[in-house]
Amino acid sequence: MDLLSDILKVVKMSGTLYFRTAFTAPWGVEVPSFENVSRFHYVHRGRCFVTVAGQRDTVLLEQGDLIIVSGGSGHSLADPADVDIKTLDQVVEESGFDGRGALIIGDTPTDHDTQLICGHFAFDPGARHVLLDALPQLIHIKKYGAVSPDWLDDSLRLIGSEAGSNHLGSDLIALNLAEIIFTQAIRSHVLENGQHLKGLAGFNDAHIRKALAAIHENPSHSWSVDSLAKKSGMSRTAFSNRFNDLLHRTPLQYLTEWRMQLARQLLTDTGLPIVEVAMRSGYGSEAAFSRVFKRHFLIPPAEFRRSRRAG
Repeated sequence: MDLLSDILKVVKMSGTLYFRTAFTAPWGVEVPSFENVSRFHYVHRGRCFVTVAGQRDTVLLEQGDLIIVSGGSGHSLADPADVDIKTLDQVVEESGFDGRGALIIGDTPTDHDTQLICGHFAFDPGARHVLLDALPQLIHIKKYGAVSPDWLDDSLRLIGSEAGSNHLGSDLIALNLAEIIFTQAIRSHVLENGQHLKGLAGFNDAHIRKALAAIHENPSHSWSVDSLAKKSGMSRTAFSNRFNDLLHRTPLQYLTEWRMQLARQLLTDTGLPIVEVAMRSGYGSEAAFSRVFKRHFLIPPAEFRRSRRAG
C-alpha cells in the first residue's frame, strides 16, 4: 500500500456528508469548531466567502473551488462577506431541514443561488501523523475539477447530484466519493505545495520517501538509522540530517510514532493479546512495548484498550 493510503487507513479516516445547500444571498452561516475532523466545502454552483477562526483574511470561493479546513477549526461561510452570521443550529432550525434534500436559505433557489456540498472527514481519537499535523489550517484548491483528472471532475459532479437526493444508494455513493476527493486533495497539496513545509517535504523527497516506504511496508523490522539510510541511497549522516530537516524529527522517532499508531489501531480494532500487538508493532517483549506505549499515550496498553471499548 502506498504511503498516503496506509496513513489514512491507520488513522481511520471516514467521510461524512452534512448536506447539499441552496443559499440565496444574503446569507451567512457559522460552522463551530470540532476535534478530530477536517471539514470541506465544494462549490457546485455560485460563490461564497470563507473566514477561518484566527485568520484575518477572507477567502473567496467560486464555482468549482474546493476548500478543506483542517484541525476542526471554526469558520464562517457567507455571501456577501459582510452579512450578519447565524449559527449552523439556527440555520438548520429556521429552514426546517430534516437531513433530506437540500438545506435551503432564502427565497426559492434560482440560477444565481450558491450550491455547496459540505461535509467532514473524521479521524480516530488518538490518531496522529506528521503529515496530517503539518497541513495548513486552510487548503484552497481553485477550480478543483479542472486541475484534477477527468474522472475526478466527473465524480465531483456526481456528488453534486447524489448528495442529499432520494435516489437508491445515493448517500453511500456520495460518501465514498467524498473520501476519494479528500485523498486526492491532500495528495495534490503535498505534491504541489509541500516541498518546503516541515512534515510534508519528506513525502516529496525521492530519497526520504524510500525510507518512509520501507518503514510502512515492514514496520516490525528492526530498523536502524544505517539500514534506513541504505534504503534511501544516502550516507548515514546525510540521511539523518535531511530526514530531520524535512520531517522535523529523527528517523527513529518517526518509526516509533508510526509503530504506536499501528498499536493503537490493533488495540482498538482487534482482540489480539497485548504480547501479539507488541510483536506486530516491532517490539520483542510486552514489557518493552508497554513502556514505550505508556510514554506515548500516557496510559498502559491494557487500560487504553479498556477505555476505548468503554467509549
